[in-house]
Formats: sequence, structure tokens, C-alpha cells
Amino acid sequence: MPRYKLTIEYDGAPFVGWQRQDNGPSVQAALEEAAFAFCGERVAMHGAGRTDAGVHAAGQVAHVDLEHAHDAGTVQAAINFHLKPQPVVITEAAVVPADFHARFSATARRYRYLILNRRAPPALDRGRVWHVPVALDRNAMAGAAALLVGRHDFNSFRSTACQAASSLKTLDRLDVTRHGDRIAIDVAARSFLHNQVRILAGTLQLVGRGQWTRRDVEQALLARDRTRAGPTAPPQGLCLMEVRYD
Repeated sequence: MPRYKLTIEYDGAPFVGWQRQDNGPSVQAALEEAAFAFCGERVAMHGAGRTDAGVHAAGQVAHVDLEHAHDAGTVQAAINFHLKPQPVVITEAAVVPADFHARFSATARRYRYLILNRRAPPALDRGRVWHVPVALDRNAMAGAAALLVGRHDFNSFRSTACQAASSLKTLDRLDVTRHGDRIAIDVAARSFLHNQVRILAGTLQLVGRGQWTRRDVEQALLARDRTRAGPTAPPQGLCLMEVRYD
């Protein structure tokens, strides 16, 4: 039974998230239904990360097992054909060893959170950015972000509904850059807690507004209490950019 690695791009706006759920359409269900239309097999798509409702992906990865062997290019083209007109597309497909797992074999994940920092609301980027009309100090945000890089207890920066057994995580990267009127927050780690990136973004924008200082962020981290960190930024600014494997 061949196993295929699929790299996937999607607009998260019309979906309840990656994972198949009873309360609405999911990316996983869209892919599984498209695979069934292609080969007549009921398959399970195993994703590298369970993105939330409204969160986008440029480089989500999944694996799927098919009963019959097909050229990887055929699998990609056929599933893409049956995904239309949904905003989901497979950008790459490859045959991988049977012990490859999209989630457990991953060594790093990289997310990008985009803030549109101008008075005028978005037109072309509507649904892709968080519009913050108040001027943000990128340098102050970057300075506070530096405190959070490394291994810490991020209990203050996870959803109260997070089911992870431990809140200890290692952030390999937390960069804040400005490109014109857009501020990008790039975060990389082996794995993340539920809503961690969005809470980091919500907290750093408080620093950018001048409402919080670097010291406030440090105290929030040390408190290990969700009520001490900033708000959860809206989902539309978040995109899963890349999943890496050895």
C-alpha cells in the first residue's frame, strides 16, 4: 500500500479548520472526498497540524495511503481536479516510505502572522491580515519577542482549552519585521500549543501600541497564567507556511 506525502495550500475562511468535524466543512474532509472521487477509496488524510477555523496554509503537509499505486503527479492532478471549486490545492506530491508520518516525522513548523498596520482597512488582503489601524512600533515588538525565544513554560500563551500535557515548548524563531504597512511575525518551533501563535501576536501588538513594555511580556511569561498574556489575535492573519522534515 503506497504512501503519499502531499503539500497543501488553502484559504481557511470557508472551513471550520483542518480536522473533519460535524459542525461544518473542513479541509481534511474536502481532501478525503476528492480522493474518494479519484480512486473510489475511503482514505484518511493525516495532517502535520490541525489549523483552526479561518487559519490559512501555504505549506500544510499530509500523508495518505492508497490501495493501488499511482504516479505521484497523477495523484496530485486528480485530487486537485476533484477539489474544485474549493480553495484547496495540492502543490506537491511524492511517494514516501511507509514509516513517514506527516505529524510525527515533522522536525519544525513555521507560521507567519500578518498585521496590516494602516488607517485604511484592507481591500485586496481582506481575510488574510489583521487590520490594526493604530501605529505599531516594530522595534519594540521585536525587542519583546526576543524574550520569548528558547525553551519556556508557555502556559500564559495557550488556550484554556489546550489539551497538551505540558506547556513547555521551545521557540526556535520569533521575528518581527515590517514591509511597508505590513508587519510580519514569523514563528518556528517543532510544535506549538493551541492558539500559541495567535496569543503571541496579540501580546506583541500591545507592545507595538505602547500599552505594554518588554517587562510586561516577561512578567506574563513567568506568571504561567493565561489571563496575564495579551488577547488571542484573529485567525485570518495566521498562515502555516512550512513543515520541515529530516
